[in-house]
Amino acid sequence: MTPDSWGLALAILAVAILYSTVGHGGASGYLAVMALFGVAPLVMRPTALALNIVVSLLAVFHFARAGYFSWRLFLPFAVASIPAAAVGGALALDDPVYRWLVGAVLVVAAYQLVRTAASAPEPGVKPPVVGLALPVGGALGLLAGLTGVGGGIFLSPLLLAVGWAGAKETAAASAAFILVNSIAGLTARAIVAGGLPAGLLPLAVVAAVGGTIGSRLGSDRFRGPTIRRLLAVVLLIAGIKFFLT
Repeated sequence: MTPDSWGLALAILAVAILYSTVGHGGASGYLAVMALFGVAPLVMRPTALALNIVVSLLAVFHFARAGYFSWRLFLPFAVASIPAAAVGGALALDDPVYRWLVGAVLVVAAYQLVRTAASAPEPGVKPPVVGLALPVGGALGLLAGLTGVGGGIFLSPLLLAVGWAGAKETAAASAAFILVNSIAGLTARAIVAGGLPAGLLPLAVVAAVGGTIGSRLGSDRFRGPTIRRLLAVVLLIAGIKFFLT
């Protein structure tokens, strides 16, 4: 491996550890580091989605094993998000105004999580009304497919802000949400592009190592306020990424 290849691998490892602690796959972080290392734009989105699948699958396993996953919370959002993510993954996106708006939303969400981390109560799982969760899930799935991320960066702050779940329940639901949307988006992207980028396996192995470390820390070690602060860091990184691309 070249020095650049080692540098990219180490950066992906760090992103996978950080993001998986809060149940995220890390796509927005992978996109950012791939841009820094000069990876071709056509390769970036499918690679990020593929790594997302690996890390979010591990996060689902560890958070579910610890007892934080709720089908009742997850399913209403996922049902509509999966086809929407496939549609978004098949489309090309080049809209700077849209990216700036998404970046601003993520930065504001990060600020709110930091501000409320110490004092915010940890509610039990209170699933939303299905009639509300379905359109929200569809909108988030479309955003996920369009931007090349799994959608957890949009779902997590929403679940916490409206009190539908605690921090670890949110991490578990977000990981599963990211997993299904990433599979849908990557499948659509592969069909349109005629295949997947070469060289995915070494990066997937690195991401798997990071995802295992991070998801175990998030599910077993960290408490609710810590998860909120880590999520704020993740959202801030993702927001900056949207501003810079």
